[in-house]
Amino acid sequence: QVQLVESGGGLVQAGGSLTLSCVVSGQTFTINTMGWFRQAPGKEREFVAAIVWHGATSDYADSVKGRFTISRDNAKNTLYLQMNSLKPEDTAIYYCAEGRSVHLSVQAAEYDDWGQGTQVTVSS
Repeated sequence: QVQLVESGGGLVQAGGSLTLSCVVSGQTFTINTMGWFRQAPGKEREFVAAIVWHGATSDYADSVKGRFTISRDNAKNTLYLQMNSLKPEDTAIYYCAEGRSVHLSVQAAEYDDWGQGTQVTVSS
């Protein structure tokens, strides 16, 4: 079992930046891929970014490419999402997730454990 706790959300103006963190605990040696997803009111949960936990390969949704950067610090068991040039349409609850048998999957259903989420609100 793996436990995930997100932090770093908040209210920011359009064009601003935020960095989300996700502290990972438990059986971290079982993790293959870590991902960030988001869910806006009335919408389905959508893929944002993913990274191989013990590697450097990453993937991004087209909507965030060039603006968001996913990274991880294995020594601190922490996943990050640096978000720049934020837009009002980035407003959502952001979740981190871990997958034991997936490789950079964009499908939420393929991830095994989830954090509780952190709210990001971008004002225009």
